[in-house]
Amino acid sequence: MENKFRIDSLDRKILSILVKDARVPYLEVARKCKVSGAAVHQRIQKMTEAGVITGSQFNISPYDSGYLTQAFIGLQVNLTSTRTHEEVFDKISRVPEIVECHHTSGKYSLFVKIMAKNNQHLKSIIIEKIQSIIEVTATETFISLEEGFKRQLPV
Repeated sequence: MENKFRIDSLDRKILSILVKDARVPYLEVARKCKVSGAAVHQRIQKMTEAGVITGSQFNISPYDSGYLTQAFIGLQVNLTSTRTHEEVFDKISRVPEIVECHHTSGKYSLFVKIMAKNNQHLKSIIIEKIQSIIEVTATETFISLEEGFKRQLPV
């Protein structure tokens, strides 16, 4: 389904300010954009309704929260006649340390991002929570040595 909403230059300016800091008050955004606070509020509401903006959240630092190991794991899944891909996905989604899960093409059916407290914790997640799912026939783990960068898409 094609989204008919088109972002104009004011929307881009509003988004570029909010991407840097989502907590900036609308009135400050309005001042920087040289429009009214109501105009900014209406634009943000329209972009939210159109799905351009998909929420706001506080990002918790995994490292400062004691999660020092980040890993990516490719999962090969072999479905039986009694299990669906969604049922396997549902089991994976119940593992709290898995912070992202992608359905992929190629060698792996699913590719997940995991945050663990350390390598021992990672090992237990892999063995006890992932490889214990009968339909998961193989895994390949890539430990991240350091996150180079993380960013939003350009507006």
